[in-house]
Amino acid sequence: MMTAKPTSPIDVIELVRGNCVTDTLHVAAELRIPDLLAAGPRSVEDLARETSTHAPSLRRLLRGLAVIGICEENVAGAWELTPAGQWLRSDVPGSLRDWVIFWSRFCAPAWKSLLDCVRTGKTAVKLRSGSETFDSVSADPKVAEIFNRGMVALTAHVSEAVITAYDFSRFRTIADVGGGYGALLAAILKANPSCRGILFDLPHAAEGARQHLEKAGVADRATVGTGSFFESIPSGADAYVFKSIIHDWDDDRSVAILRNCRRAIGRDGKLLLVERVMPSRTTDARQSSATVWSDLNMLVAAGGAERTEAEYAALLREAGFSLARVVPTGALFSIVEGVPV
Repeated sequence: MMTAKPTSPIDVIELVRGNCVTDTLHVAAELRIPDLLAAGPRSVEDLARETSTHAPSLRRLLRGLAVIGICEENVAGAWELTPAGQWLRSDVPGSLRDWVIFWSRFCAPAWKSLLDCVRTGKTAVKLRSGSETFDSVSADPKVAEIFNRGMVALTAHVSEAVITAYDFSRFRTIADVGGGYGALLAAILKANPSCRGILFDLPHAAEGARQHLEKAGVADRATVGTGSFFESIPSGADAYVFKSIIHDWDDDRSVAILRNCRRAIGRDGKLLLVERVMPSRTTDARQSSATVWSDLNMLVAAGGAERTEAEYAALLREAGFSLARVVPTGALFSIVEGVPV
């Protein structure tokens, strides 16, 4: 994997092979290789029996995992996990297994249409079927489950930074709009015992949200509501949190969502958009790089965009809010705070 700026033809060749890394990680996650290696080193023959795979071919996969730092072969010829590989186990807090599977099954294929997306401004799904990306998520319970579990995995690595960066204790009730299974809301409520919460999303997320909130020990302080944020948003909260929601949509639909929030929010309420904020100048710094790649993924897979601070200010203004401040979290995300006007 490339860790420095490319300077040679070989470096460029390695960049082109990036899709190979994605597919290798996906197969490892699907076969649960990291779970099988969790207890210690195992031979390739043993792993092949457990995974019903062809041992010589599995050895070749393991070599691929070794060169990207997920596992390694010890002097006895057995395979073991590296510290990075531990994050692909399904049984560790913050596991990324579900995210790897979601990305590989649904996001990565969309990138094959990048050229046509750049030419037309339309998503891969729109070009292929004429439908909206999130329509397919809502229509298929299995797809919805993979999507929501993937979002839980990503949110787990952002929640602590968000809670540390922003004081939620001053709010009585916090609404997590489009919050999926409620990973962020659960973390906020656990850290702020005096707060209550509202989890609002489409019906496909409701049961998973109830289970997640129960497991987190905050179900007695949270209610789960269902509906579309394009139609209405529940009133009664004094803080409305949208994590990675507005970046999914174009300007017109983003404003429609935010206007519904403006109708629901009280005069002294706070709108909190947890999003990547595009820097005004693109560099190869980690923050800039992560945001640019996410922005391109919005182009091909969702139809939205990552936005600069000025662009968020314009969206908020059109929806009846003003931009109060942007709070960095140190986790590649910021909290864009809006107040009603």
